[in-house]
Amino acid sequence: MAFFSRLDLQEGLQTLSVLQWIPVYVFLGAIPILLIPYFLLFSKFWSLAVLSLAWLTYDWNTHSQGGRRSAWVRNWTLWTYFRNYFPVKLVKTHDLSPKHNYIIANHPHGVLSFGVFINFATEATGIARIFPSITPFVGTLEGIFWIPIVREYVMSMGVCPVSRSALKYLLTQKGSGNAVVIVVGGAAEALLCQPGASTLLLKQRKGFVKLALKTGAYLVPSYSFGENEVFNQETFPEGTWLRLLQKAFQNTLKKILGLNFCTFHGRGLTHGSWGFLPFNRPITTVVGEPLPIPRIKRPDQKTVDKYHALYINALRKLFDQHKVEYGLPETQELTII
Repeated sequence: MAFFSRLDLQEGLQTLSVLQWIPVYVFLGAIPILLIPYFLLFSKFWSLAVLSLAWLTYDWNTHSQGGRRSAWVRNWTLWTYFRNYFPVKLVKTHDLSPKHNYIIANHPHGVLSFGVFINFATEATGIARIFPSITPFVGTLEGIFWIPIVREYVMSMGVCPVSRSALKYLLTQKGSGNAVVIVVGGAAEALLCQPGASTLLLKQRKGFVKLALKTGAYLVPSYSFGENEVFNQETFPEGTWLRLLQKAFQNTLKKILGLNFCTFHGRGLTHGSWGFLPFNRPITTVVGEPLPIPRIKRPDQKTVDKYHALYINALRKLFDQHKVEYGLPETQELTII
Protein backbone atom coordinates (compact mmCIF):
# COMPACT_ATOMS: atom_id res chain seq x y z
CA MET A 1 0.00 0.00 0.00
CA ALA A 2 2.85 2.37 0.82
CA PHE A 3 4.35 1.71 -2.63
CA PHE A 4 1.08 2.62 -4.39
CA SER A 5 0.71 5.71 -2.18
CA ARG A 6 4.15 6.90 -3.28
CA LEU A 7 3.19 6.30 -6.90
CA ASP A 8 -0.03 8.28 -6.44
CA LEU A 9 1.89 11.11 -4.76
CA GLN A 10 4.46 11.24 -7.56
CA GLU A 11 1.75 11.30 -10.22
CA GLY A 12 -0.14 13.99 -8.33
CA LEU A 13 2.95 16.19 -8.06
CA GLN A 14 3.69 15.70 -11.76
CA THR A 15 0.14 16.76 -12.65
CA LEU A 16 0.35 19.83 -10.40
CA SER A 17 3.66 20.80 -12.01
CA VAL A 18 1.91 20.97 -15.39
CA LEU A 19 -1.15 22.76 -13.99
CA GLN A 20 1.01 25.49 -12.40
CA TRP A 21 1.03 27.32 -15.73
CA ILE A 22 -2.62 28.24 -15.20
CA PRO A 23 -2.11 30.32 -12.03
CA VAL A 24 1.16 31.74 -13.34
CA TYR A 25 -0.24 33.18 -16.55
CA VAL A 26 -3.87 33.72 -15.55
CA PHE A 27 -3.48 35.04 -12.02
CA LEU A 28 0.00 36.55 -12.09
CA GLY A 29 -0.83 38.05 -15.48
CA ALA A 30 -4.27 39.29 -14.46
CA ILE A 31 -3.18 40.85 -11.16
CA PRO A 32 -1.03 43.66 -12.65
CA ILE A 33 -3.26 44.12 -15.71
CA LEU A 34 -6.36 44.63 -13.52
CA LEU A 35 -4.92 46.11 -10.33
CA ILE A 36 -2.55 48.71 -11.77
CA PRO A 37 -5.36 50.67 -13.54
CA TYR A 38 -7.61 50.24 -10.48
CA PHE A 39 -4.96 51.45 -8.04
CA LEU A 40 -4.05 54.30 -10.36
CA LEU A 41 -7.61 55.63 -10.75
CA PHE A 42 -9.70 54.50 -7.81
CA SER A 43 -7.48 53.64 -4.84
CA LYS A 44 -5.30 55.34 -2.26
CA PHE A 45 -2.59 52.88 -3.33
CA TRP A 46 -2.04 54.77 -6.58
CA SER A 47 1.63 55.20 -5.67
CA LEU A 48 2.16 51.43 -6.00
CA ALA A 49 0.81 51.56 -9.53
CA VAL A 50 3.06 54.50 -10.35
CA LEU A 51 6.10 52.70 -8.96
CA SER A 52 5.26 49.55 -10.97
CA LEU A 53 4.93 51.52 -14.19
CA ALA A 54 8.06 53.53 -13.44
CA TRP A 55 10.06 50.31 -12.93
CA LEU A 56 8.66 48.81 -16.12
CA THR A 57 9.68 51.94 -18.04
CA TYR A 58 13.15 52.05 -16.47
CA ASP A 59 13.73 48.34 -17.06
CA TRP A 60 12.10 48.23 -20.49
CA ASN A 61 15.13 47.09 -22.48
CA THR A 62 16.32 44.36 -20.10
CA HIS A 63 14.28 41.55 -21.64
CA SER A 64 15.76 42.39 -25.06
CA GLN A 65 19.32 42.38 -23.73
CA GLY A 66 19.64 38.98 -22.13
CA GLY A 67 17.18 39.43 -19.28
CA ARG A 68 17.85 38.32 -15.69
CA ARG A 69 18.24 34.56 -15.69
CA SER A 70 18.31 32.74 -12.37
CA ALA A 71 20.08 29.41 -11.88
CA TRP A 72 17.93 28.93 -8.78
CA VAL A 73 14.66 29.17 -10.74
CA ARG A 74 15.95 27.02 -13.59
CA ASN A 75 16.84 24.29 -11.08
CA TRP A 76 13.54 24.20 -9.19
CA THR A 77 12.42 20.67 -8.28
CA LEU A 78 9.10 21.62 -9.89
CA TRP A 79 10.67 21.21 -13.34
CA THR A 80 11.79 17.66 -12.50
CA TYR A 81 8.17 16.68 -11.87
CA PHE A 82 7.18 18.50 -15.07
CA ARG A 83 9.82 16.53 -17.00
CA ASN A 84 8.71 13.21 -15.54
CA TYR A 85 5.04 13.82 -16.35
CA PHE A 86 5.63 12.97 -20.03
CA PRO A 87 8.66 12.23 -19.69
CA VAL A 88 10.87 14.70 -21.61
CA LYS A 89 14.44 13.93 -22.70
CA LEU A 90 17.25 15.88 -24.39
CA VAL A 91 19.59 14.01 -26.77
CA LYS A 92 22.89 15.37 -28.08
CA THR A 93 24.33 14.11 -31.36
CA HIS A 94 27.25 16.56 -31.63
CA ASP A 95 29.14 18.90 -29.33
CA LEU A 96 28.55 22.65 -29.45
CA SER A 97 31.79 24.57 -29.07
CA PRO A 98 31.62 27.60 -26.74
CA LYS A 99 33.74 29.46 -29.31
CA HIS A 100 30.65 30.07 -31.44
CA ASN A 101 27.09 31.31 -31.09
CA TYR A 102 24.15 29.24 -32.31
CA ILE A 103 20.58 29.40 -33.50
CA ILE A 104 18.94 26.15 -32.46
CA ALA A 105 15.89 25.86 -34.70
CA ASN A 106 13.30 23.51 -33.25
CA HIS A 107 10.43 21.60 -34.86
CA PRO A 108 7.53 20.96 -34.60
CA HIS A 109 5.74 23.63 -32.57
CA GLY A 110 3.04 21.29 -31.28
CA VAL A 111 0.29 22.92 -29.25
CA LEU A 112 2.43 24.32 -26.41
CA SER A 113 6.08 23.37 -27.20
CA PHE A 114 6.66 21.44 -23.98
CA GLY A 115 9.91 19.92 -25.24
CA VAL A 116 11.56 23.27 -25.90
CA PHE A 117 10.46 24.68 -22.58
CA ILE A 118 11.63 21.83 -20.37
CA ASN A 119 14.87 21.16 -22.26
CA PHE A 120 16.08 24.73 -22.78
CA ALA A 121 14.29 27.00 -20.25
CA THR A 122 15.00 24.74 -17.25
CA GLU A 123 17.77 22.42 -16.09
CA ALA A 124 15.40 19.47 -15.67
CA THR A 125 17.06 17.46 -18.44
CA GLY A 126 20.58 18.72 -17.70
CA ILE A 127 21.35 21.03 -20.60
CA ALA A 128 24.23 22.66 -18.70
CA ARG A 129 25.79 19.20 -18.31
CA ILE A 130 24.99 18.01 -21.85
CA PHE A 131 26.19 21.22 -23.51
CA PRO A 132 28.74 22.70 -21.09
CA SER A 133 29.61 26.40 -21.46
CA ILE A 134 26.55 27.00 -23.68
CA THR A 135 23.94 29.49 -22.46
CA PRO A 136 20.48 28.83 -23.96
CA PHE A 137 17.83 31.51 -24.52
CA VAL A 138 14.31 30.50 -25.55
CA GLY A 139 12.50 32.91 -27.87
CA THR A 140 8.81 33.64 -27.35
CA LEU A 141 6.18 36.34 -28.04
CA GLU A 142 7.30 39.79 -26.93
CA GLY A 143 3.88 40.66 -25.49
CA ILE A 144 4.59 38.47 -22.45
CA PHE A 145 7.31 40.92 -21.40
CA TRP A 146 4.86 43.81 -21.21
CA ILE A 147 3.20 42.27 -18.15
CA PRO A 148 4.77 43.10 -14.76
CA ILE A 149 5.60 40.09 -12.54
CA VAL A 150 5.15 37.64 -15.44
CA ARG A 151 8.10 39.22 -17.29
CA GLU A 152 10.33 38.69 -14.25
CA TYR A 153 9.26 35.06 -14.01
CA VAL A 154 9.96 34.19 -17.64
CA MET A 155 13.21 36.19 -17.75
CA SER A 156 14.48 34.19 -14.78
CA MET A 157 14.32 31.05 -16.93
CA GLY A 158 16.32 32.55 -19.79
CA VAL A 159 13.31 33.29 -21.98
CA CYS A 160 13.66 36.25 -24.36
CA PRO A 161 11.56 37.93 -27.06
CA VAL A 162 11.78 36.33 -30.46
CA SER A 163 12.19 39.80 -31.98
CA ARG A 164 15.02 40.48 -34.41
CA SER A 165 16.66 43.08 -32.16
CA ALA A 166 16.67 40.84 -29.06
CA LEU A 167 18.07 37.83 -30.92
CA LYS A 168 20.70 39.90 -32.71
CA TYR A 169 21.83 41.38 -29.39
CA LEU A 170 22.33 37.91 -27.89
CA LEU A 171 24.25 36.70 -30.93
CA THR A 172 26.53 39.73 -31.33
CA GLN A 173 26.78 41.62 -28.02
CA LYS A 174 27.22 38.94 -25.34
CA GLY A 175 30.36 37.17 -26.47
CA SER A 176 30.32 33.53 -27.56
CA GLY A 177 28.72 30.36 -26.25
CA ASN A 178 25.15 31.64 -26.59
CA ALA A 179 22.37 29.62 -28.20
CA VAL A 180 19.01 31.15 -29.05
CA VAL A 181 16.26 28.56 -29.45
CA ILE A 182 13.55 29.38 -31.98
CA VAL A 183 10.48 27.30 -32.80
CA VAL A 184 10.56 28.28 -36.46
CA GLY A 185 7.01 27.27 -37.41
CA GLY A 186 5.57 29.54 -34.75
CA ALA A 187 2.01 29.41 -33.49
CA ALA A 188 0.74 29.00 -37.06
CA GLU A 189 2.35 25.56 -37.13
CA ALA A 190 0.28 24.56 -34.10
CA LEU A 191 -2.72 24.32 -36.45
CA LEU A 192 -0.90 21.52 -38.30
CA CYS A 193 -0.07 19.36 -35.30
CA GLN A 194 -1.85 16.05 -35.07
CA PRO A 195 -0.80 12.76 -33.47
CA GLY A 196 1.18 10.82 -36.05
CA ALA A 197 1.77 13.91 -38.23
CA SER A 198 5.17 15.34 -39.17
CA THR A 199 4.20 18.46 -41.09
CA LEU A 200 6.31 21.60 -40.72
CA LEU A 201 5.71 25.19 -41.74
CA LEU A 202 9.21 25.90 -43.04
CA LYS A 203 9.35 26.38 -46.81
CA GLN A 204 8.91 30.16 -46.62
CA ARG A 205 10.32 30.62 -43.10
CA LYS A 206 13.75 32.04 -43.91
CA GLY A 207 14.17 34.84 -41.37
CA PHE A 208 16.18 32.63 -39.01
CA VAL A 209 18.60 31.78 -41.82
CA LYS A 210 19.03 35.45 -42.69
CA LEU A 211 19.68 36.23 -39.02
CA ALA A 212 22.31 33.47 -38.90
CA LEU A 213 24.06 34.93 -41.94
CA LYS A 214 24.02 38.47 -40.53
CA THR A 215 25.46 37.36 -37.19
CA GLY A 216 27.60 34.40 -38.22
CA ALA A 217 25.75 32.15 -35.79
CA TYR A 218 25.84 28.44 -36.61
CA LEU A 219 22.48 26.85 -37.43
CA VAL A 220 21.55 23.77 -35.42
CA PRO A 221 18.54 21.61 -36.42
CA SER A 222 16.55 20.00 -33.62
CA TYR A 223 13.41 17.90 -33.61
CA SER A 224 11.10 17.12 -30.68
CA PHE A 225 9.78 13.64 -31.35
CA GLY A 226 6.45 13.14 -29.59
CA GLU A 227 5.55 16.85 -29.37
CA ASN A 228 2.57 16.33 -31.66
CA GLU A 229 1.36 13.33 -29.64
CA VAL A 230 0.48 14.99 -26.33
CA PHE A 231 -2.79 16.61 -27.49
CA ASN A 232 -5.55 15.68 -29.92
CA GLN A 233 -6.58 18.54 -32.17
CA GLU A 234 -10.09 18.85 -33.53
CA THR A 235 -10.55 20.18 -37.05
CA PHE A 236 -14.20 19.95 -37.97
CA PRO A 237 -15.23 18.85 -41.51
CA GLU A 238 -15.30 21.57 -44.15
CA GLY A 239 -18.77 22.88 -44.94
CA THR A 240 -20.22 22.18 -41.48
CA TRP A 241 -21.45 24.94 -39.17
CA LEU A 242 -18.90 23.82 -36.57
CA ARG A 243 -16.08 24.39 -39.06
CA LEU A 244 -17.45 27.83 -39.97
CA LEU A 245 -17.66 28.75 -36.28
CA GLN A 246 -14.15 27.41 -35.68
CA LYS A 247 -12.70 29.44 -38.57
CA ALA A 248 -14.50 32.60 -37.47
CA PHE A 249 -13.18 32.23 -33.93
CA GLN A 250 -9.63 31.54 -35.13
CA ASN A 251 -9.66 34.50 -37.55
CA THR A 252 -10.99 36.85 -34.87
CA LEU A 253 -8.27 35.88 -32.38
CA LYS A 254 -5.65 36.17 -35.12
CA LYS A 255 -6.73 39.75 -35.88
CA ILE A 256 -7.08 40.89 -32.25
CA LEU A 257 -4.23 39.06 -30.50
CA GLY A 258 -2.06 37.88 -33.38
CA LEU A 259 -2.44 34.30 -32.14
CA ASN A 260 -3.42 31.14 -33.98
CA PHE A 261 -5.94 29.30 -31.81
CA CYS A 262 -6.26 25.55 -32.21
CA THR A 263 -9.09 23.44 -30.81
CA PHE A 264 -7.41 20.75 -28.77
CA HIS A 265 -7.94 18.43 -25.85
CA GLY A 266 -5.99 15.91 -23.82
CA ARG A 267 -6.69 13.95 -20.66
CA GLY A 268 -8.41 14.95 -17.44
CA LEU A 269 -7.22 14.63 -13.86
CA THR A 270 -7.68 10.87 -14.08
CA HIS A 271 -6.37 8.57 -16.80
CA GLY A 272 -8.94 7.87 -19.48
CA SER A 273 -10.92 11.04 -18.75
CA TRP A 274 -11.33 14.02 -21.09
CA GLY A 275 -9.71 17.35 -20.31
CA PHE A 276 -6.98 19.82 -21.17
CA LEU A 277 -3.99 18.20 -19.51
CA PRO A 278 -1.47 16.80 -22.02
CA PHE A 279 -1.33 13.05 -22.46
CA ASN A 280 1.53 11.26 -20.68
CA ARG A 281 3.52 10.52 -23.81
CA PRO A 282 7.31 10.81 -24.16
CA ILE A 283 8.89 13.84 -25.84
CA THR A 284 12.50 13.52 -26.99
CA THR A 285 14.30 16.56 -28.37
CA VAL A 286 17.24 15.53 -30.55
CA VAL A 287 19.79 18.28 -31.24
CA GLY A 288 21.66 17.80 -34.48
CA GLU A 289 24.98 18.78 -36.00
CA PRO A 290 25.75 22.53 -36.20
CA LEU A 291 25.85 23.94 -39.71
CA PRO A 292 28.66 26.53 -40.07
CA ILE A 293 27.38 29.83 -41.47
CA PRO A 294 29.53 32.66 -42.84
CA ARG A 295 28.94 36.16 -41.51
CA ILE A 296 27.62 38.40 -44.28
CA LYS A 297 26.46 41.91 -43.44
CA ARG A 298 23.88 42.07 -46.25
CA PRO A 299 23.18 38.57 -47.57
CA ASP A 300 21.30 38.45 -50.87
CA GLN A 301 18.28 36.25 -51.43
CA LYS A 302 20.28 33.65 -53.37
CA THR A 303 22.60 33.16 -50.40
CA VAL A 304 19.69 32.95 -47.97
CA ASP A 305 18.00 30.35 -50.18
CA LYS A 306 21.21 28.33 -50.41
CA TYR A 307 21.65 28.01 -46.65
CA HIS A 308 17.94 27.51 -46.12
CA ALA A 309 18.12 24.50 -48.44
CA LEU A 310 21.21 23.19 -46.62
CA TYR A 311 19.36 23.54 -43.33
CA ILE A 312 16.32 21.63 -44.59
CA ASN A 313 18.58 18.82 -45.83
CA ALA A 314 20.26 18.63 -42.42
CA LEU A 315 16.88 18.57 -40.68
CA ARG A 316 15.57 15.78 -42.93
CA LYS A 317 18.73 13.77 -42.23
CA LEU A 318 18.28 14.23 -38.47
CA PHE A 319 14.61 13.22 -38.67
CA ASP A 320 15.28 10.11 -40.75
CA GLN A 321 18.16 8.96 -38.52
CA HIS A 322 16.09 9.07 -35.31
CA LYS A 323 12.42 8.66 -36.24
CA VAL A 324 12.21 4.90 -35.68
CA GLU A 325 14.10 5.04 -32.38
CA TYR A 326 11.58 7.55 -31.03
CA GLY A 327 8.35 5.94 -32.08
CA LEU A 328 7.66 6.77 -35.72
CA PRO A 329 7.37 4.18 -38.50
CA GLU A 330 10.19 3.71 -40.99
CA THR A 331 7.88 4.90 -43.78
CA GLN A 332 7.09 8.21 -42.04
CA GLU A 333 8.26 11.20 -44.07
CA LEU A 334 8.88 14.78 -43.01
CA THR A 335 6.45 17.04 -44.86
CA ILE A 336 7.54 20.65 -45.32
CA ILE A 337 5.09 23.26 -46.55
